[in-house]
Amino acid sequence: MATHDLYQRPGFLLRRAHQISASIFERACADLGLTPAQYGVLRVMQDHPGIDQSSLARALAFDKVTVLRVIKGLEDRGFCQRAVSPDNRRQMAVRLTPEGKELLRLASQPVQQAYETLLSPFDAAQREQFMGLLLMLNTQLDTEARASFVPMASGSDPA
Repeated sequence: MATHDLYQRPGFLLRRAHQISASIFERACADLGLTPAQYGVLRVMQDHPGIDQSSLARALAFDKVTVLRVIKGLEDRGFCQRAVSPDNRRQMAVRLTPEGKELLRLASQPVQQAYETLLSPFDAAQREQFMGLLLMLNTQLDTEARASFVPMASGSDPA
């Protein structure tokens, strides 16, 4: 196989697209020091206060080590806190602090800007098609993934 053929393979292109997506996001959120993984964790915690770490990992298709590392970093910065879950003493529940809620509020515009930049090569119909194809790929090949994914219903932002 020639190198050119490698560059046309879906895995290479998906990995490169992920690199581009992460770079755009991190540049947009540089002033906040926020990564895509941190943002995902904060958003799930916002919608599901007191969620346990295992459920949080599944909600984002992270392995338990990765989610723990992200939570620890956010906790060290004062954006979330962990406590023993009242429902299961063997699990840790996580929730946003007021500082974490403020960080999410401040991130709203840069996150939207990153989204728009990432999809800027496409017109409206292409965006819809692209997102539909990504969803189809993820849905139909979900069982092939290394980490399980259990999407959570959208919640509301509690007080």
